[in-house]
Amino acid sequence: MGFWDNVKSSVNQMSDSLQNKVSQFKNADFANGAMAMCALVAAADGNIDPEERQKTAALIMANDMLKVFPATELKDKFDFYCDKLNKDFDFGKIEVIQAISKLKKKEDQARAVIQVGIIIGGSDGRFDPSEKKVIKEACNAVGINPADFDL
Repeated sequence: MGFWDNVKSSVNQMSDSLQNKVSQFKNADFANGAMAMCALVAAADGNIDPEERQKTAALIMANDMLKVFPATELKDKFDFYCDKLNKDFDFGKIEVIQAISKLKKKEDQARAVIQVGIIIGGSDGRFDPSEKKVIKEACNAVGINPADFDL
């Protein structure tokens, strides 16, 4: 099995696992952390072009594991974090990481948010080094070893 087949298989397994877990995590901190993670991965290269933003938003809306949240709420949160990152990437990144770090004492939720980031990062069949880097930073913010996710 090739490397990308392994990535796809791993992403599919994480997605199945998350669908079972997310219903347990229906709260504002988890929703904020998940949307902050999605925006961070979308902006991993330093900016979010409109096409990438739209594509990521479509993935969020189509994702079964996030359907426990109202779609408009997710969209508003995602847009908020994308706007912060587009306006000033460095300061926006601080705010995004802070939203994710609120899950530090909730390890199951923190792990689920990291998995959301990996799923978004690998959804196009590539898991770019810049995407891996920001997910590692998110892992560190919640006190999870990135090696737990083969990062």
